[in-house]
Parts: sequence; structure tokens; C-alpha cells
Amino acid sequence: MAPGGDGAGAPAFVVAAAASGTGKTTVALALMAALRRRGLSVRPFKVGPDYIDPLIHRAVCGEPSHNLDTWMMGDDGAAATFRAGTAGGGIGVVEGVMGLFDGRGGGEEGSTARLAKLLSLPVLLVVDASGASRSVAALVRGFELFDEGVDLRWVVFNRVGGARHYGLLKSAVEEHCGARAAGYLPRDASLELPSRHLGLVTPGRLDDARWRRFAEAAAAAAERTMELDELCAALEPRDSGEDRRRSEGEGKERGSAAPVVVAVARDDAFCFYYEENLRILEAAGARCVPFSPLDDGRLPEGSRGVYLGGGYPELYAARLAANRTLARELRGKAAAGMPVYAECGGLMYLGRALIDAEGRLHEMAGLMPWTSRMARRRRALGYRTVRARAGCPFLEAGGLVRGHEFRYSEIEGDLSAVERVYDVEGRAEGYLRGMVLASYVHLHFASNPGFARGFVRRCGEYGSARR
Repeated sequence: MAPGGDGAGAPAFVVAAAASGTGKTTVALALMAALRRRGLSVRPFKVGPDYIDPLIHRAVCGEPSHNLDTWMMGDDGAAATFRAGTAGGGIGVVEGVMGLFDGRGGGEEGSTARLAKLLSLPVLLVVDASGASRSVAALVRGFELFDEGVDLRWVVFNRVGGARHYGLLKSAVEEHCGARAAGYLPRDASLELPSRHLGLVTPGRLDDARWRRFAEAAAAAAERTMELDELCAALEPRDSGEDRRRSEGEGKERGSAAPVVVAVARDDAFCFYYEENLRILEAAGARCVPFSPLDDGRLPEGSRGVYLGGGYPELYAARLAANRTLARELRGKAAAGMPVYAECGGLMYLGRALIDAEGRLHEMAGLMPWTSRMARRRRALGYRTVRARAGCPFLEAGGLVRGHEFRYSEIEGDLSAVERVYDVEGRAEGYLRGMVLASYVHLHFASNPGFARGFVRRCGEYGSARR
């Protein structure tokens, strides 16, 4: 395979699994690291709403990883993001979500299979072979027959006992299945993912020695025991002429006005963003400028709005509390009408205080009257549909936007002075004070770019009023 160049789209494939916990992420990262070691530019993607795996992809590939979620983004939105992410060539590796056919509510929507069919991508299935040999053929054949519209082309086995064990697995699959056995990863402690906070990776540690050792071990294992030459030879560059024209057209919503500076919190404490959200903001007329609530005493020069994403404020609460200079500026700007949009971890930071898992109280920015408290158990998880109420500053009443909620915290305090401008599936949410809007839901702007346009418009109005 020759990777796509300027005139060809990146060839791509999907790494799927029979179920969660079979080693899909490990195999995907091993392939990414090995392909990059060969000098290829790897374009990573993640099926579903996960914020964490894309951070790891970025650390391994040196490229931003984009979510592809047909439920949140719609088919057109997911396809557009894929086109934009692969139009520059290289090789695309799409890590799936859960089991291959697992979608929202027990259906196909949002599943890896739906995405693979939408984008006409071949699938590499990861199978945990520990404690099995010939029986894996029955599992693989069942996956082939379940939906013959899926191009299930290869199988990679994980947690294999050695070359003899792999020989048995390969013979069984190639005798009974259409898919090709493309190698394996052995049982090896060096191929276990490093431990993670609340089951999630701590992004500030992605470059530490443990992760470097993991990436090196994974790439070396893939080179030794996977059929990389065969895999690469089977992938053909896609004709990206139309892809490039469409992706360029999709990014040309911005008019001739000068872009509006939106300060985006990006550091170890605030790192959960859908990359596509930033692109959609910029298409709407923003210039997204990163800043660090941990380290910066001021917002970026010329800021006309602030976007505070999710992350780990509870792990960095003492440092956030110590940065009183930035907190004062945020309160002053908000009082003057600057739009501030915050999600989950950003919502926690905007409160008066945060109580961490050890019960320690830390002063926060104080734009909102609540205290957030970390719980021992998860408080919410799942897709969400948000309907804007009257008074929502960034979206007209009745407008719908989709997102995802994952949290271990809850808020408490007197919220009587805080307006709720979201209906979240029967629950009043979307906390508004002035032009400050905070929510536990991570919205995906591709589900309704009008939300991003409304936010940027309000930022521009604030900037015009300050001239």
C-alpha cells in the first residue's frame, strides 16, 4: 500500500471487537504505533462519544483524533468529519466502540457496524482468544453472517499463548470463515494499558515513561506478530478529489468579518473536547485560542468569549484554587456580559467551591452559586437530547442538540437565582446566569451547528459593545 498523498484520500480501516474488554484499544494503539514507526502519517478516529481514547490516539499518533458518532452527529456529520480528517492522505485507523453491532438502545444506530457501512470501510475484528482455539471460528462466522453488509475482512487475536496457539486459531478461522487471520498479540504484562483515574486516562501523564514504554512495546509486538505487510497491501487509497471539495465546502460558513477570539481552556484539568466542535466554532466565525486555567493569570488577548470543556478539575483543584487572578478576571468579564460556555468539569470550575473525593474543599472561580461534590460512584452516563427553552442565549427555543453525559460529581446549594434553559429528557438543566451557561452535558455541535453559531454571535455582540 502506498499511503494517500495530495491527490488521494487516506486508505482506512476499522478496528472493532466482539465485545468490550477484549483488547480493542490495545490492538488499535499497537497498529497505530507500528504504522507510525513505518513512517506513515496515521489519522486516528474513535466511534462513539468517548473523550478519552482520542486523547490516547493523539499521544500515540501525533495527530488529533476525531469522534465519529452517527447518533450525535448524524450520518452526514460523521461522514463530513471523516472526509475532512482523511483528505490530506496518510492512513486512517478508526477504533470502534463496544462490540461491533452494539448501538444505542439495542439497535444499530451509533454502532461501529453502522459507521463501517456508512463509510464503506473494511473491518478488523479483535477476538480475545484466551482459553479458546477452534471455537473462535464459530464466533467469527457468526459475526460474518449477522450482517453481511459489513466488510469483515480480518481477525486479530488478543491474549494468545504463543505461536502454536495462534496456529490453531488461524487454521480454524481460515477453514470456516471468509475473514483472514491477520496476527495476534500475546499475553504480556507490558501490553496492559496503564492505570487510569476513575477508569479514565489522566491526560497530563500521557507522555510519561509508562505510556512511552507501552507504545514502544505495542508497536514492537505488532511488528513481530501481526501481518502488517498483508494488511497494508490490501488497503487502497481512496479518490479524495470529491472528499476534498466537499470538506472544503463544509468549512466555508464563515463570512468576511474578522474572526471572534474564543478562549478555550486546554490543559491537564480541562481536556475533554470533541475536536469537531472547535472546527465548527471556527467555521461559525471564531478563532479558538487555548489558555490554561492552571497556569495563566489572564485570558488570551482580545477574548470575546470563553469555552470551558470537561476534564479533571478534581485532580487539580488546589492549583485551580490558587489561581485567583484568572478567577477574578473571569468574574469581571462575566459581569460585563462576556459569554461563557461550560461543560461538566467546566461547570464544576465555575462554582463557588469543589469538594474532592477526600472531602477537601477548594475555592473555585465563583461565577455560579453552587458547590460541586465528587461522589464515590458514577452519577450519570449516557446519550442526551437537549431541547432549548425560552431564554437560552445560544439556541432558539425548541431547538434540539445532542450530546453525552458522564460524571461522578453533583452540585448543591441555593440555585434559586439560576435560570434553567435546557430540557434534558424531562429534566430541567442548562444553568444560566447572565451570559454564563453551564451544563453537565457535553454537546456535539454537529448535531445542531446553530448552537455554535449562536454562541459565536453572542461573543461578537459582546466584542462590538466593548469598542
